[in-house]
Amino acid sequence: MNPNAMKSIYPLEFLYDGYCAICCFDVANFRRRDTHQRLRFIDVTAPDFDASVYGRTQEELLARMTARRADGVIVEGPEVFRLAFAAVGLGWLVAPTRLPGLSWLTECAYTLFARHRVSLSRRFGGIFRRLTPECEDGVCHLPQR
Repeated sequence: MNPNAMKSIYPLEFLYDGYCAICCFDVANFRRRDTHQRLRFIDVTAPDFDASVYGRTQEELLARMTARRADGVIVEGPEVFRLAFAAVGLGWLVAPTRLPGLSWLTECAYTLFARHRVSLSRRFGGIFRRLTPECEDGVCHLPQR
C-alpha cells in the first residue's frame, strides 16, 4: 500500500463489542500484532461510548463490524478486517477476498457470522477467552491456566 493511501486510512478506529468473546479475541490478537499502532480499538458497549459520533445507533454498530478510517470514511463488514489485517502486516492473507466471486462469498459468510455472532460467542466464548492474549503495557501473553 502506498504511503499516501495509508495516511488516509490509518489510524483506523476499529469498533467492537466488548461483551463478545470472539470479538475480544480478534481485538487482542490485532492489538498484539499492531507494532506500528495503526489501529485504535473502541468498545461500542463501553458506558461512555457515543454512537452518534459515527452517524449510527449502537444497535447498528453491534449488528455489523464497523470502522472509521483516518479520513473519516466509514467502512463495514469484511473490509474492516481487510484493513486491520493490512495494518498489522498480514494484508496478503486476506487479499484474495477482494477477488470477484470470492468477495461475494466472503460477504455472504460474514453476514451469516454476524447474524449468529452473539449465540456463537455464548456457545464458544469459553474457548475464545482461554485463547485470548492478555495485554498490559504493550506486552501480550496467553492467560495462565
